[in-house]
Amino acid sequence: MRPALLQCGHAIQRAAWLSALALASGAALAGSTASPASVLEPVHAFFNAMAQHDQAAMRAQVLPAGTATLMRDGKPVRLTLGDFVDHLKPGKEKIEERIGTPQVLVDQDLAVVWAPYTFLLDGKPHHCGTDVFNLVRVDGQWRIAAIADNSRKCEP
Repeated sequence: MRPALLQCGHAIQRAAWLSALALASGAALAGSTASPASVLEPVHAFFNAMAQHDQAAMRAQVLPAGTATLMRDGKPVRLTLGDFVDHLKPGKEKIEERIGTPQVLVDQDLAVVWAPYTFLLDGKPHHCGTDVFNLVRVDGQWRIAAIADNSRKCEP
C-alpha cells in the first residue's frame, strides 16, 4: 500500500505544480500593459491608409521586412510587407477592407489579431476571408510584423 500512497502523493504534487504554473502563465498574460484597442490602432490605420492609396501611411504601420502570406486558391503568395505596400497603386477603384469582431491576444510586446474581413471594391463585396496580424511593440509603438489572409467569394 505504501507505494500507491507515494505515487498518489507525487501525482498531487505534480498537479499542484502544474496548476501553479498555469496561474503564473495566466498572470503574465493578464499583466500585460497593452489594451486590445492599442493593438488594433495600427491595423485600422493600415486599412484607412490602404483605402486612401497612401503608401507612406501604410508603411508607417509595418515592419517593411516583415511578411505577407496571402492564401490564394490553396497556394501561398509570399511578399515582404514593403513589397505588399509597393503593390498598392493609386487607381480609379475605391477599395476598403472591413474587419469583423477581432480576437486579440497580447503578451508583453507581442500580439496577434485574428479577424474575419470583407474587401469592398467600389462599395460592393469583392471577396471575404480571415486576416491574421502578428504585431510587435517597438519603442512603445505597435507595428505589424506579419499579415496572413485567405480569400473566397463572399456568401450572400
